[in-house]
Amino acid sequence: MIDLHTHTVFSDGELIPSELVRRAQHMGLSGIGISDHVDASNIDFVVPNIVKVARELNSVLVGIKVIAGVELTHVPPPHISMLVVKARSLGAEIIIVHGETIVEPVVQGTNMAALNADIDILAHPGLISREEVCLARENGIFLEITARKGHSLTNGHVAKLAKENNAKMVINTDTHAPSDLITQEKAIRIVKGAGLAEQDFFDMQQNAAHLCQITL
Repeated sequence: MIDLHTHTVFSDGELIPSELVRRAQHMGLSGIGISDHVDASNIDFVVPNIVKVARELNSVLVGIKVIAGVELTHVPPPHISMLVVKARSLGAEIIIVHGETIVEPVVQGTNMAALNADIDILAHPGLISREEVCLARENGIFLEITARKGHSLTNGHVAKLAKENNAKMVINTDTHAPSDLITQEKAIRIVKGAGLAEQDFFDMQQNAAHLCQITL
């Protein structure tokens, strides 16, 4: 299984990167993205350090690939595109934007601004519109089905519109604590709980593998 949305002590996660990756490896994951929360205040510190630790871990680990990512979180919509460019320049391999989840006061317009930027994944996009789903499809941006409590309340809505409009999806955990990591079996249950089929899970894994150049 590949999980591209996790957090460490570089933002609001509980684990240092090495322990997070080891726990993921022990659970059988073949890829893990460390994508800590950033805005303009901490991007210069967080991204280079994630890139550094990913490089060091990948030089010795077998069976799992660590992907240096970032999650732009509660960034004002007019600033998203600029910070995406900066994150790329600092070495981020995948860029996630914290979408308009219904359980946080994310600024309206965040989804649209993110989908018009050079991002890879729109995380927990909440009550995303059909227009936005079509834009994700056109721009090759993956919509997230999430295992995260609260954010997952709109998984069914996201999955339905994505399937109807041929937009691609990934499943992630949005891990903050060790107990947030999940097995492939649980991930399949979450996908089915969103109204999708088991094959959709495997399609999502292929999407993630393609994004990160991992061979499943």
